[in-house]
Amino acid sequence: MSNVTGIIKSIRDIMRKDAGVDGDAQRISQMVWMLFMKIFADKEEEWQHTLDNYESPIVDKFKWDAWAADDEGLTGDKLMEFINTELFPALKDIDTSKTEQAKIIKAVFEDTYNYMKNGTLFRQVINEIDKIDFNSSEDRHTFNDIYETILKELQSAGSSGEYYTPRAVTQFIVDMVDPQLGESVLDPACGTGGFLTCSIDHVRKQVNNPKATQTLQKSIRGVEKKPLPHLLCTTNLILYGFDQPAVIRGNMLTKSYSDYGAKDQVNVVLSNPPFGGTEEDGTEKNFPKKFQTKETADLFLALIIKVLKKNGRAGVVLPDGTLFGEGVKTRIKEELLTKCNLHTIIRLPNGVFNPYTGIKTNLLFFEKGTPTKETWYYEMPYPEGIKSFNKGRPINIKDFDILKEWWKNREENEYAWNVPVNEIIDSNFNLDIKNPHVVEAEIVYSSVEILDRLDKGISKSKEILNSIKEIINA
Repeated sequence: MSNVTGIIKSIRDIMRKDAGVDGDAQRISQMVWMLFMKIFADKEEEWQHTLDNYESPIVDKFKWDAWAADDEGLTGDKLMEFINTELFPALKDIDTSKTEQAKIIKAVFEDTYNYMKNGTLFRQVINEIDKIDFNSSEDRHTFNDIYETILKELQSAGSSGEYYTPRAVTQFIVDMVDPQLGESVLDPACGTGGFLTCSIDHVRKQVNNPKATQTLQKSIRGVEKKPLPHLLCTTNLILYGFDQPAVIRGNMLTKSYSDYGAKDQVNVVLSNPPFGGTEEDGTEKNFPKKFQTKETADLFLALIIKVLKKNGRAGVVLPDGTLFGEGVKTRIKEELLTKCNLHTIIRLPNGVFNPYTGIKTNLLFFEKGTPTKETWYYEMPYPEGIKSFNKGRPINIKDFDILKEWWKNREENEYAWNVPVNEIIDSNFNLDIKNPHVVEAEIVYSSVEILDRLDKGISKSKEILNSIKEIINA
């Protein structure tokens, strides 16, 4: 077994010396496309034995073993010339008509770039990568952990942090929605694929033969419009044993709302649509006038309702603004409550998505086909001894244990309450309903406010003391 952790650290250190790699996001993108090539090469060895009449979509000259595997092979300027003028053009224009695997390569390299400029450093990186054997279960298992670390690094890679949803949150949502083998599962804004991989792990427990494996591979789907998360997601799914394209490069919001029909509908939607973002001008025109907005999260919520089958289930992460917002948000919430049973809203504590965002977030669970009659709310508390989640103490799946117990046997308590739909309708579809069991919310004051209150308190105390003195001396 190779030291995968040490290898990844070495790759990082080498790349930092290259003048062409500018910042964490470029370094991650560079590292992952190179890892993709090695993973694909190792998977091809496996596919030769597991897939009938497997034929590689990559011509021999561009296979990993031909240009990368020889640690004393091409290097320096000749290597960089080969990468930039031969390898990349060939992979970007690969013939996708022959195999499904060619479609994976085409989708990965369409908008992927080689940022490294130093051919000697490039050779050092591929020599490190070549030490990993992705057909070794130990190496693969270790790399899965490393891959999670790579995804978390996106949180500090500028705006790219939007692509990472805490693993505990995705796992909880998948556990509660409970997708089954044979059900179609979609994440319409899948980012790096957290919901997809959690769904695979969840459903794989029901797989016990090759036919079931194929059923699983055909049922999990994602769509992602940006190249870096798409690359990360595709690479991760190959590691998860997927040999067919499962993630489409694209934006579901750019297709006309009315064009989504029965063939597009799915049993399960699991998603954390980007919130706080806006779509390009004109995107909103793809939706009915009552839903037209540039706000990404709102458009995705309207679309999710549309693409769910009857009795289809959804678990979606949404910000507080969606709950209390008016205008278009009100009309989308009316659509949600009319066409779906919004049975549960979990109000997450602050810090779950730190350091990417401090926006308060909620988990909405609903089922399409019957209108909402009542909605259960659960205000998730911090675990004992924890005041906030942060990078040093992120949210953990065990933090959901009490909530999971409540889910099975729902009763009102200090964290849970039930709201009839009539109350929501009467409040103009405001879903931002506070916990009635909290008599007075804790008020957090700034340093300036605390000093001001102390100053006023001291002044008031002096006034009382002076009054007492006057009475005594009278």
